[in-house]
Amino acid sequence: MEITITKATKYKYLRSISDETGYHFVYDSAIIDNDQEITIEPGIYTLQELILLIAGNKDIHIKVIGNHIALNINPGSANEISLEPLKEDVPAYSIITGRTFDLYTKEMIPSSTVLINNTSIGTVSNQDGIFRLAIPDSLKENTIRISHVGYENREFTLEEVPGTHIDLSLEPKVIPLQEVVIRVINPIQTIQKMLDHRPSNYSSVPANFTVYYREGIEHKKKNVDLTESVLQVYKTGFANENLRDQVKLIKIRRIIDHQERDTIITKVKAGIFSTLMLDVVKHVPDYLEASETNVFDYTYTDMSVLDNRLVYVISFEQKPYIKEPLFKGQLYIDTENFALLEARIEINPEYVEKATSYYIEKSSRNFRLTLRKAAYTLSYRPSTDGVYYLNHVRGELEFRVKRRKRWFSTNLKVWFEMVNCKVDIENVQPIPRQERLSTRSILSDTRYPYDLDFWGGMNVIIPEDELKDFILKNLDYKRE
Repeated sequence: MEITITKATKYKYLRSISDETGYHFVYDSAIIDNDQEITIEPGIYTLQELILLIAGNKDIHIKVIGNHIALNINPGSANEISLEPLKEDVPAYSIITGRTFDLYTKEMIPSSTVLINNTSIGTVSNQDGIFRLAIPDSLKENTIRISHVGYENREFTLEEVPGTHIDLSLEPKVIPLQEVVIRVINPIQTIQKMLDHRPSNYSSVPANFTVYYREGIEHKKKNVDLTESVLQVYKTGFANENLRDQVKLIKIRRIIDHQERDTIITKVKAGIFSTLMLDVVKHVPDYLEASETNVFDYTYTDMSVLDNRLVYVISFEQKPYIKEPLFKGQLYIDTENFALLEARIEINPEYVEKATSYYIEKSSRNFRLTLRKAAYTLSYRPSTDGVYYLNHVRGELEFRVKRRKRWFSTNLKVWFEMVNCKVDIENVQPIPRQERLSTRSILSDTRYPYDLDFWGGMNVIIPEDELKDFILKNLDYKRE
């Protein structure tokens, strides 16, 4: 192929090859630095010659798999990383990590769903766009799918992953203007159709979830407390609003900055109970009881895409004469089956301070907390049985903290997050009463044996960079 660019980043050179050949490159960022600028003399090169020039490493191994070109360190080269022989007790799974980012802006994409096709096993990327997926050996031939609202899906197999890490760019999906115009809809009727279609879209019988749950506290923009856990959730059907979900604790660890542990004595309402109550398909909030006489205004604002399906975006906000702290946000509803796929909501910022008392569990007399933000994201995804289950929930609460007899205030952020890593629909039984964890318990106060080999083959949300630094700094402190 012919090269006319004289100087560019390695990424731009590889992108030009992709544009001309239709092949997508898969490689570890440790092998090729996307941002490094290089110079290549204009001319005609074979594809192999060009890739080696761009990589700047003659030991690069090039393998074409479908419409992907995988780049790795050539086996037998001096740069090859030697591996320890496999031990007999090594669990039968492979672990890969990856990073999702926008194809054009290069910005990281948080909360992308990562799913092993034809299974209910998956995870989500963290706020830095990084994910960790444990793949059972029995499923290592399956395709892995990455999806996010507003982007084209990306799929790959383990064979395409160089080493144990893969960087994946997602391409934004542009909805043609005529499609938006043709589909002008009544938002109230669309929400009602979503509710009417619940029996066909969501499970009316219990299922068992294996979930990863974490919650943390940031004070003065610094991580001071992190609790991570794996839970079993006995999830009752959407029609049984009064039948509570049940939770069993499988693994837990808490990591504290002991220099800061006494800084905040306040306990904030968040936790597992809030996460399960954010299943709005089961616990229908007032903003989904849409009608002309409701206290909310509804607007059809956009169309998007998720899992290659068109999605209505409906916005809602309290009517101007309502001065109470109510929710506002966006609902993402499938245009064909009317399933609610995602919701992004927050307490109206104009009145958020009035909601402070709703969120404080315990408060020390030495501190005064004022709510500044309460925002939530929740999503659903279909499983192998064709119905939708709660997939991911994240909540963020931000407070202004004023200490008694101090002039200045500080910022406190409390967040919690849950991802549904596996759904079981066979032989589903309630959790024995003696094994249940109260969903109203403050999880960080729960005592449980410390497990040095914590995650193993569990699917989790991988820590963000700042959180990772906090964990490494404080991991030596064991649970008391």
